[in-house]
Order: sequence, then structure tokens, then C-alpha cells
Amino acid sequence: MQDQPAERPDRWTWRVGHGREIDLSRRGVLMGVLNVTSDSFSDGGRFSDVAAALAEAQAMADAGATIIDVGGESTRPGAEPVDAETEQARVLPVITALAERFADNEAMLISVDSYRVETARLALEAGAHIINDISGLQGEPGMAELARETGAGLVVMHTGRGREKLPDVIEDQMVFLGRSLELAEAAGVDARQIVLDPGFGFAKDNDDNFALMARFGALHAFGRPFLVGTSRKRFLGAATGREAGERDVATAATTALLRAAGARIFRVHDVAKSRDALSVTEAMCDRLAQETGSDVS
Repeated sequence: MQDQPAERPDRWTWRVGHGREIDLSRRGVLMGVLNVTSDSFSDGGRFSDVAAALAEAQAMADAGATIIDVGGESTRPGAEPVDAETEQARVLPVITALAERFADNEAMLISVDSYRVETARLALEAGAHIINDISGLQGEPGMAELARETGAGLVVMHTGRGREKLPDVIEDQMVFLGRSLELAEAAGVDARQIVLDPGFGFAKDNDDNFALMARFGALHAFGRPFLVGTSRKRFLGAATGREAGERDVATAATTALLRAAGARIFRVHDVAKSRDALSVTEAMCDRLAQETGSDVS
């Protein structure tokens, strides 16, 4: 498959829950990862206590995060699944506390990282604004309808897990995410609620991940903003030889590269390093725009 050039979505306002909006038109947005699990691949068990989770969320906000993404089930390869009740017991107290902590800060948003409809529903009731669905609306039925009913922001992620993938990484993105968007449209979800995620690391080997980075511009054919989650993932370890907790500089490098390629939201563990990477990249893009008279943001 030969990649076709496509215009980037120059100006987007992402509509999320509780009447909030976030401007994705000019500057990259950082989403801090808050895993309230015992077995996540790089920070399992560190933030399972509500007080520790709140402190970490505040630290990420202070470092420049606009969104805190709360997850109660590890999605690393080989992780043991948990039931819905366990997931909810982990995430709901933290989301409730975050909603109280940031009640007077309209710039801060809360996301729930779940493919379960009932967990997402309860999280939105507790104060979350965004559903981050790693099944791309193709897991439990009813997620798209929930987004429509509540007006929640919706991250629709590509995954290769549990199915046969097409050999070409971009073609597989087009087919899978195209189906996800059809489901959203059929459910009546406003397109302005939707952000796409190419799913780095989800049933993708090292070559797949780097090919996806190299050819990222082809994904703008969807006409949607993109979130990317490369943080501390295995393919960065393959390139650097570093263990998971030592991959934040490599993560920041991907933040810079993918921001230059047009990504808008960056899901990261170390917010400060990726904030600096964004600042340098966007200063370069601003200068290039002045030199060329075109918008390269």
C-alpha cells in the first residue's frame, strides 16, 4: 500500500463531558498516566492508594498535564484480567477525589481508561470527562451509545489483539478505525467528541511500531485529531536497551517526532520531559511556519 498525502486537521475543538471543551488546534496536550493497579508494567502498585494517586495527579498537573488518565486494569501483554467490580473499586474513588481536587480548575480533565461500559458510566458519574476505550468501540456493546448519551469525550484506539491483522500497518489502521468510526456514527456520536489513537504496542512488534511512526502522516486521512501512547513501551526498550522505568527520554523523543508529524495528545508517565520536547518542537514548527508562510502545526 502506498501512503497518500492527506491534509492535517488544522483546527479542532474536542468536546468532552460535563460541558467542557479542549482546544487541539495549535498546541500539543499532555495526558498523564495514572495506573491504580498492582501490575502495570512500569509503575504497578505505586498509586493504588487514593492519597498517593492524588499526589501523583497533582504533580503531573503541576508539570503540565491537562488530562489525567485513570486506569484500573493493566493492559500490558500477558497481564491477568480483573473483573469489573475490582476495576471499579480501584478507579472510582480516585476519580471522585480528582473531581473534587480539580473542581475549580476548568483546564483540568479526567479520563477513565476502560473498555467496560458500566465502568465508564460510573466513572463519568463520578466526574470523568473522557472515555479512553482500548477496544476501539469493538469490545463491549453500548460504549458508543454511552458517549452519545453523556457527551463524553471518546478516545477510540486501534488494537490488533484478538483478531487477524492485515500485513500493512497503515491499511490495518484504516480498516479497524474505519469500522470504529462507522459504529460511532451509527450510534449518533458527534464527530467532535472523537479522538483516534493508533495503539502503539497493542499487538504490534517493533517493526510495526516504528513503521507506524514513520508513516504517521497517512493517518490524517481520517480527518480526526490523534492521541499517541508510546510511553515506556517495549519497542523503545528494543531501540535503547533500557528497562521500562528508564525510557522517559526515549518517550520524549517520540513525543517530539510525532508532534512534528501532527499528533495532538500525548499519553505519558513523565510529563515534564515530554512537555520540554513539545515546547522545542512547537517553537521549531512556529519558526518554520514563518519561514514558509504555511501552517505546519
